[in-house]
Amino acid sequence: MPNPTAAMLVIGDEILSGRTRDANMHHLAGELTKVGIDLKEVRVVSDDPTAIVAAVNALRSAFDHLFTSGGIGPTHDDITADCIAAAFGVENGVRDDARAVLQAHYDREGIELNAARLRMARIPEGAALIDNPVSAAPGFTLGNVHVMAGVPRIFAAMLAGLLPSLQGGAPVISQTLRIERAEGEIAGPLGAMAAAHPALSFGSYPYQRDGRFGANVVIRGQDGDAVAAAARDLVAALGGVPV
Repeated sequence: MPNPTAAMLVIGDEILSGRTRDANMHHLAGELTKVGIDLKEVRVVSDDPTAIVAAVNALRSAFDHLFTSGGIGPTHDDITADCIAAAFGVENGVRDDARAVLQAHYDREGIELNAARLRMARIPEGAALIDNPVSAAPGFTLGNVHVMAGVPRIFAAMLAGLLPSLQGGAPVISQTLRIERAEGEIAGPLGAMAAAHPALSFGSYPYQRDGRFGANVVIRGQDGDAVAAAARDLVAALGGVPV
């Protein structure tokens, strides 16, 4: 049975302007690999409601899961909750359970739960909250869409709490070999190796070091024994050392 599939939607002008470097995609990809959910596509969109709604509807229809990051804070440009509600055709407003979470947090901190902070309690109708153990303001899941914060530490904490509730598949095993030969020399044998092992994927990532060309070849698959056997065959055919 194939693994569940996933996409990610990164939301925010700050990513597209280059002011902020996204770290959440790298983290999500690694964590999904561990639980056997295959990340198939990542998109980045600006803080534009039409673009966000269109991307959400396209991705949630095409994949088993859609993970979003960004746009659920207290400022005027945090519009993700509104856009998710629009995509599903449901109402979005302050919810009592989310308000209670924020109220308890800010009471402990001795901080007022003002109108701006209360925006973070706006949850689309029918959604389930995603716990935020870092700063309390919850994310949420609606259908197959999982909405989380853009701050990497908070995103990672939300994801850690969410993943155990999702059904995964077979974790992907990988083996990396460093081959100190140019890609043009190894392309033919590597292609033949890939054809001989159709259940595995082979990727070649070239580098140049001290004036010499080489490639890191990554073998990936769900069967650890098959990955190991292919790595041995590749070493026999092309040389290389495990990385």
